Amino acid sequence: MRRTWILLAAVLALSACGGQPIEPTRGGPAGSTLGQASQPRAPIVPVAHPAPVAATPLPDVAPAGRGVALLAPLTGPNAERGQALVRAAQLAFQDSGAPPLDVRDTLGTADGAAAAAQAAIAAGAGLILGPLTAGETAAVAGPARAAGVGVLAFTSDPAQAQPGVWPLGITPSQQVRRLVLAAVAQDRRRFAAVLPDSDFGHAMGNALQQVVSAANLPEATIQFHAGTTVSINATVKEISGYASRRGPVDAQIRAARALGTAEGRRHAFELARTPIPPPPFDALLLADSGETLGTLASLLPYYDLDPPAIRVLGPALWASATARGGAPLLGAWYAAPDPASRASFDAAYTQAVGSPAPGLADFAYDAAGIAKVLLKEGGFSFAALCRANGFAGVNGVLALQADGTVRRGLALFELQRGGPALTEPAPDTLDAPGL
Repeated sequence: MRRTWILLAAVLALSACGGQPIEPTRGGPAGSTLGQASQPRAPIVPVAHPAPVAATPLPDVAPAGRGVALLAPLTGPNAERGQALVRAAQLAFQDSGAPPLDVRDTLGTADGAAAAAQAAIAAGAGLILGPLTAGETAAVAGPARAAGVGVLAFTSDPAQAQPGVWPLGITPSQQVRRLVLAAVAQDRRRFAAVLPDSDFGHAMGNALQQVVSAANLPEATIQFHAGTTVSINATVKEISGYASRRGPVDAQIRAARALGTAEGRRHAFELARTPIPPPPFDALLLADSGETLGTLASLLPYYDLDPPAIRVLGPALWASATARGGAPLLGAWYAAPDPASRASFDAAYTQAVGSPAPGLADFAYDAAGIAKVLLKEGGFSFAALCRANGFAGVNGVLALQADGTVRRGLALFELQRGGPALTEPAPDTLDAPGL
């Protein structure tokens, strides 16, 4: 069974949500609002500069309803997170011009999500916000597509993207594209990756291959490790080409020492100080975290994979100090939303709910904002959802593509001695490089 994809939960600290538990709708749509709060950044607005969307055909079916349904796990292990998703959506809907929000409990299961989607569509939903996980999203996709109802899901699993279903989570493709194009701007064109043999690792690897191919770059060298120290060591050693780079020098050193002369020892000393040839790549993508990342990072200098010859690239979860685990990766890059861009949302959520906004709540807020804007402009057709000029959300600009993928503007961060530092801000237009 595919693991649940909730990538930003590792990036943003989750905390308990205050307030009373939210009751799901049991009949037709019913509105629900939070108490008065300072208005956060404008929920969702069109971006000024248009950009073309993909040409993948969308279903011709038009949604029959104009209501908005939110599918979230209000019971089960993810109930606390589900409550936060609902509150964030309600925050975007709190003014008098917002439509009612039909909240449906998925029970945290695929079957529950499918049943919730069918009930919401029957009650008049023209757009579905959620569900939370990849499994729930896969179960919702069928009934939603049959009814021509768009789905703005909160998962980051790229496998769930399809015409009419848009994963709003920060995906591997979005991160890797930003990183690769930033590296290319510094004239780095040879990419490699050492990745965990996991769903996430393979998604990062697939994204790297797709991005370098689209950019007409040499094919990336990608290898996967099993997570053990032995496996990580063997993988890093092999991909670095260490034996072929260091071997000839070591052989000459041994031969010089074998002479047993002062001249031989002097020559061996000089050889030991001779730089070995560079590795066959100049940018290396990693995707591990915690202790595993620490093990991997400690091997890079041992196999002469040092900056500035090598630029290490990593996932958005490195925004978390816990995820980095103290790994010595000075100069490494990762791409992620700029925390400063969601500050006003965080402040409004905290004032309204009484506790900080947990990870993923921003996606629910943005999804609700998209719904509110499009309803005012005429409805939830797929053409409207895929508007060429996109939207400006809590985490920056985004555009829904016809094939179900989402283009996002991410910021670029560099790991320095004092922690991550913003080196390139997130683009604010859809035609910016890296988006």
